[in-house]
Amino acid sequence: MNAKYSILYNPLSGNKTAKKEVYQLDEILSGNYLTYIEMTEDFDYKKFLKSVTNDERVVLCGGDGTLNKFINEVDEEDLDKPTYYFPLGSGNDFNRDIFGNTEKHLLKLNDYIRTLPVVSVKGIRQKFINGIGYGIDGYCCEVGDELRKTTTKPINYTAIAVKGALLKYKKTNAKVTVDGKEYNYKNVWLAATMFGRFYGGGMMAAPSQDRKKEDKELSVLIFRGRGRIRPLIIFSKIFTGEHIKNKKNCIVLTGKQILVEFDQPRALQIDGETVKDVYSYSAKID
Repeated sequence: MNAKYSILYNPLSGNKTAKKEVYQLDEILSGNYLTYIEMTEDFDYKKFLKSVTNDERVVLCGGDGTLNKFINEVDEEDLDKPTYYFPLGSGNDFNRDIFGNTEKHLLKLNDYIRTLPVVSVKGIRQKFINGIGYGIDGYCCEVGDELRKTTTKPINYTAIAVKGALLKYKKTNAKVTVDGKEYNYKNVWLAATMFGRFYGGGMMAAPSQDRKKEDKELSVLIFRGRGRIRPLIIFSKIFTGEHIKNKKNCIVLTGKQILVEFDQPRALQIDGETVKDVYSYSAKID
């Protein structure tokens, strides 16, 4: 029996390639009735989902930022109808975490977004689907945001990270509290809290983190190191997850409640969205 699909797509995703790539669904969902809907900046997910009929299915198309907006605008009662996700972003870390590769998969979303962690920072409280970057990773997003204002070319975050590590980024001291237990670190480059394994377009920050666990936890990666060259060499291994073999420089703690405090303000990113001048953030999962 043919089904009806409403396909919502973010035309800005994937450096504006999504508005072309979304039509791959013509083949994937061949034989069904497809309606394509371009999402504007003020698109109302809750209002749209309430208008969906019982025999209709929804496909959300975009990147991790699109997913983040969706999970923070809908409630659990809005997810009683089949809702799918098709990755069309530039990083697609959620898709990478679920399937372990960069291929595009059509995924039923409902079960993955019912129990999500929450971050609180500078009066903002919101859910996140991949991770919180704080330190040089937040710095990279901050610099990338500024570059995006002046160019339409894809942003090279790896180049920003290398230049920051070699020249510009200044380390901090950090106090990290996990389920009430306090840890103190010096020369900290980043303190990232992860719900998935990946963030930043393929960086495997927490290789052992498992969002599918029944008793859900978060992992916080503290990356520290004196000097600049050696930390950069270690950091370059984050794309394979081998950075954590350097246990003196990379510490991974797990728990349900995480509090990270720096002694100087730094940028932070939530699923790729930047928050500037942050002294601390907390994250928790029930």
